[in-house]
Amino acid sequence: MSFKINQGLFQLGITDNHAILGIKIDADFNAIRKQYMRIARRLHPDTSAFQETEDKELGKELLAKLVSPAYNKFSKDDEKREYELLINTIADRIKKDPNSIEISTEAAKQLQTIGDFNQAYETSLQELVEQQYESPKQALARIGEISELNLVYLMRSRSGNVVATPTPPPPPAEAKSEEAPPPRPVKTSFVDKACDRAVQLMETSNYAKAILELKDAVKREPSHPRCHGLLGLIYIKQNQPKLGTPHIRKALSIDPNQPEAIEAQQLIQKTATTSSVKGKSKKSGSGSGGLLGRLFGGSKKK
Repeated sequence: MSFKINQGLFQLGITDNHAILGIKIDADFNAIRKQYMRIARRLHPDTSAFQETEDKELGKELLAKLVSPAYNKFSKDDEKREYELLINTIADRIKKDPNSIEISTEAAKQLQTIGDFNQAYETSLQELVEQQYESPKQALARIGEISELNLVYLMRSRSGNVVATPTPPPPPAEAKSEEAPPPRPVKTSFVDKACDRAVQLMETSNYAKAILELKDAVKREPSHPRCHGLLGLIYIKQNQPKLGTPHIRKALSIDPNQPEAIEAQQLIQKTATTSSVKGKSKKSGSGSGGLLGRLFGGSKKK
């Protein structure tokens, strides 16, 4: 399934990752990561509250093909720099030729003329974000509306240099500065590529091949948090918590906010809750803590 959006920045040939995630143009990475986790919980078939099968499948597609790729653009330094450069280029273009863009939503039209556009932008954005993924069928329309807000915000804030990276002051006239060599392009590592391949394999439920990819990768880079997080998540999806738990612990010890490891923990929590409900009528044994206690070091009776 392909998703096509023709509003806002999308009409200029750019994928508006800010609009897909429902974040401000100048959002920091902590805010981006927090919003991604909120959307992932909403759309993932194991944690979503959607009742209809069609909504569950559409939510899964949105997560895999729009939301996760958008988040990856911000989580990888080289792709983030490339995307920010593209945003700056687009901002310059629309400032020089504002008549080249088309605005159709009422909120974006008001943002074009309102006095305090910064506050109006945040307020309108928040209203749309609250509804953005409530219904998977309406998600593309909400993304388009948010992108129109982003487009107008860029057009109005460009003169204040909100988006552009500040230019450092020139060196003193007396000093002779040598031109620094251009930075070398950052290459995606073997492990990062392996993780991306594993995600694609997970989307087709090819877990065995995904595990092989990740095991080979983790041998090369034993402290890669995403690699361990993905391994843990796959094992949990295959109902193999004893194999998945060490990788989840490793991922979270390196990065406490590692998304895949957190998702795996949530699945364990969900399984533990279900097991607890089913076992209420049975006589309790000597152990304590349930599934989470056994996996993540629950307390023992003295």
